[in-house]
Amino acid sequence: MVKTLDRYFISLFFKKLLLLSIIFFSLSFTLTIFEEITFLSDSPSAFYLPFILAIFNAPTTLLEIFPFVILIAAQLFYIDLIKKKENELIKINNLNNFYLIRLLALCSFVFGVIIITLYYPISSKLKFIYSDIKNVYSDDGKYLKHLNDNGIWIKDEFNNEIYIINGASKNDPFLEDVLISKFNNDFELIENIFSKKVDISTNKWAIENPTIFKDNRQIQLERTLIFNSHFNIGKINSTFRNLNSFNLFQLIDIKKENMLLGYSSQDIDLHFLKIVSLPIYFSILVIISSIIMLNIKKNKPHIFHVLLGISLSVIIYYINNIFNVFGLTNKIPIYLSIFFPMILLSIISMIGLIRINEK
Repeated sequence: MVKTLDRYFISLFFKKLLLLSIIFFSLSFTLTIFEEITFLSDSPSAFYLPFILAIFNAPTTLLEIFPFVILIAAQLFYIDLIKKKENELIKINNLNNFYLIRLLALCSFVFGVIIITLYYPISSKLKFIYSDIKNVYSDDGKYLKHLNDNGIWIKDEFNNEIYIINGASKNDPFLEDVLISKFNNDFELIENIFSKKVDISTNKWAIENPTIFKDNRQIQLERTLIFNSHFNIGKINSTFRNLNSFNLFQLIDIKKENMLLGYSSQDIDLHFLKIVSLPIYFSILVIISSIIMLNIKKNKPHIFHVLLGISLSVIIYYINNIFNVFGLTNKIPIYLSIFFPMILLSIISMIGLIRINEK
């Protein structure tokens, strides 16, 4: 009988999870459609391209909101049980509420493993294709960026002049050992500019004490030279660090390359930990959802508890974001920025579980 109950409860939970996933995927697809149509409105693209882009981007959007999905799915699961009074089956079979919580926590953990091993590699590949297509139709598609063993290479155009920029290393918000070669439209060299350090925090780069090579002469400036560019540290980082476009193995390779080049890998570590910790995160959220729903009072409508769960998930989302920012700005270690919120949620869950079997 217990095995039968296991199969029934697992099936019911995954049905709710699948239903909500389809709903949120459809919402993500619909909202993205309008954004892509606006983006491609001035481009000579095929009429179906916005729909293809929306399909490619929606899985990544859904990945971001899966914590909300799994929490709400657990609440809908309990509402279904309570409405049909099927929760009485637990007591009839001499089982307690911990049985149901353990079962759902295990299901959510398995679901998290599926997300990591199957869903995320597919969504990252689709996101890569999505970004690749959008770059073709981007207004600044003529401005190129490349990263290899020789550092960062940038092709920029400004005031009918072409710039080829090479930075040996990046130490945010600076490029170090920078060589800027300026050409005219016929690709005839005008001058070279070298600097040990360039501040690229804005689109007006501050070149510190540059050395200018022009007309077979070398000019050393003991001041800061302002250089206008279409790039800044935010745009460069977002270009090279669209991390949702890389699977876990690619993230590891990128981190190794960054270590060789002397670049920071904090955002890679943060993203990697967020993905691999999803099974634990999902399990904690299901436990919290179970605590909320198993404490339903008869005089309280179910919608009250659902709204409470949604509000709680939004609070958790912002708490996670705050700690992520702390980690990226070196206020706290990256590992702590991911696991401290989980530890805090675990403590809250344990407190809620103390009297849950009395229900």
